[in-house]
Amino acid sequence: MLFSKKPVAIPDADSALPGRAQPIPTASTHYVFDRDLQGPIPEGFETAIFGLGCFWGAERVFWQQDGVWLTRVGYAGGFTPNPTYEEVCSGGTGHTEIVEVIFNPSEVTFADLVKLFLESHDPTQGMRQGNDIGTQYRSALYTTSDAQAATAQEMIAVYEKALAQNGHASQITTEVAPAGPVYLAEDYHQQYLAKNPNGYCGIGGTGVSCPIGLGVAT
Repeated sequence: MLFSKKPVAIPDADSALPGRAQPIPTASTHYVFDRDLQGPIPEGFETAIFGLGCFWGAERVFWQQDGVWLTRVGYAGGFTPNPTYEEVCSGGTGHTEIVEVIFNPSEVTFADLVKLFLESHDPTQGMRQGNDIGTQYRSALYTTSDAQAATAQEMIAVYEKALAQNGHASQITTEVAPAGPVYLAEDYHQQYLAKNPNGYCGIGGTGVSCPIGLGVAT
């Protein structure tokens, strides 16, 4: 979303910005689903966390998916507590822009969501997505269970082969790690493209289908 030159190296904990003790203000209600943005998660539902570039377009990808109960955008994978958008964009927090997806696993599986994640961006680009350059645009998948971690690694390995077979760079740079804290982004970022239908969306896939997911056992 911001096109000035950005750092492409993640800071360490000692050099990261200090942040703050209190969360930054955000929306109270999901603009699309009209649900409490920070309310309790229904029993039996699960959470998945994806970073695939600019979170404006990334969030829309997931709220349009059947079986997704709630989406919210924020910052994860770094060191700075409760960062602002400007701090994340500076490259000084270590965070990437993410979409937190709360879903009903009886309607859509985690593998289905990973397939959607992989096909909706280019996971080989390192610290960028298209024209969006910087550490906050890196591809990331933060897992909330051992089962999610195993599925993610298996599907990434399969997708690398599919990319190579279709003439694309085969080295996927997606960061896969256990989920840490998620800091919700400011009000105006939440469901941005529902509020601004003609707004900027910088994500785009490779055109290569991921062979597993959508009901196929992993």
